[in-house]
Amino acid sequence: MTNICSIGRGIPEYTIEQAEIKEIVQDIFSYSDKQIKRLLPVFDNAAVERRQFVVDKSWFVEEHSFKERNDIYQKAAEKYALAAIDDCLQNPDFLNSAPPYEAIDMIIFVSSTGISTPSMDVHLMNARPFRQDVNRMPLWGLGCAGGAIGLARAHDWITAHPTKTALIICCELCSLTFQKGDSKKSNMVGTALFGDGVSAALAVGDDSPYLSYRKKSVPSITSASSYLKRDSVDVMGWDINNSGFEVVFKKSIPALVDSFWRKHVDTFFHDSGLSVDQIHSFISHPGGRKVMEAMEEVVHCPKDKLKYSYNVLADHGNMSSATVLYVMREWMLQNIKAGEKSILSALGPGFSSELLLLEWNE
Repeated sequence: MTNICSIGRGIPEYTIEQAEIKEIVQDIFSYSDKQIKRLLPVFDNAAVERRQFVVDKSWFVEEHSFKERNDIYQKAAEKYALAAIDDCLQNPDFLNSAPPYEAIDMIIFVSSTGISTPSMDVHLMNARPFRQDVNRMPLWGLGCAGGAIGLARAHDWITAHPTKTALIICCELCSLTFQKGDSKKSNMVGTALFGDGVSAALAVGDDSPYLSYRKKSVPSITSASSYLKRDSVDVMGWDINNSGFEVVFKKSIPALVDSFWRKHVDTFFHDSGLSVDQIHSFISHPGGRKVMEAMEEVVHCPKDKLKYSYNVLADHGNMSSATVLYVMREWMLQNIKAGEKSILSALGPGFSSELLLLEWNE
């Protein structure tokens, strides 16, 4: 199995309350009274209270080129990814000893909000004493599903190499994609939901000497499943224009949870030989309040089994791929009994679904 022994975060310095963001949007966009009445309630109904960003409030009211945005991305991605890595490898909540950087055998870097060649993992390796022969797997374009996919690819690799360790880093700076010239509703929904966040997870094989560094019960990945809906590329993602990434976010997503995601969940439970009442918790990427409520309806579970998804959404917003690791971290801070099972889930561009079965062990 693949054991998730620690999770760290790199939290951006600027925290902005949802009410403040709503005011900024009113100042930026020249909407009619009718449009304001129709669009602005999305901020009140998003179940988001505050978010963190790598830029301050004044940045959003100015024009920015693609190059300017990406320059900020590269600098901030390195800064906060290193903070997340350091927090992960030196976290006393999860580890009784800090594994050295040299212990890492693979680095998986996940992001969809900026570009870099060489990929950002190279910059991280230059900034910390990782070994020069580390395996690298940069993953781009997976959006909100990226955290789950990064964990699944780590699981594939560690299953083949049970003595090894992997570091999964999810870095999303969604604020840098904000388009002040885009007055479409999809941009308004994205502006009401998305925040910046960076997270890192330490994955350790069953035969690794570093497994003994864990301090408490941890989730272990036992299986993973991917599911893609054909001809649905227009559901979510980016349109690339001269100023950067323009968000695509269709209102049909909650309905797709009830149809497409339901089919994936039913198949996953059947193949795993499990029922919903055997699941202790759902470590779900919180795409938004409506998506979370649709998930509750599909799995017929009490909201308490999704509580940390709601909490992370309220305190940080939707941070794309990084969010699911924030949620997993909250569950890992609890004393969950060995043998309990959890489902980790995320939806992403494609339109796609990722499901992982986790079992907690001491």
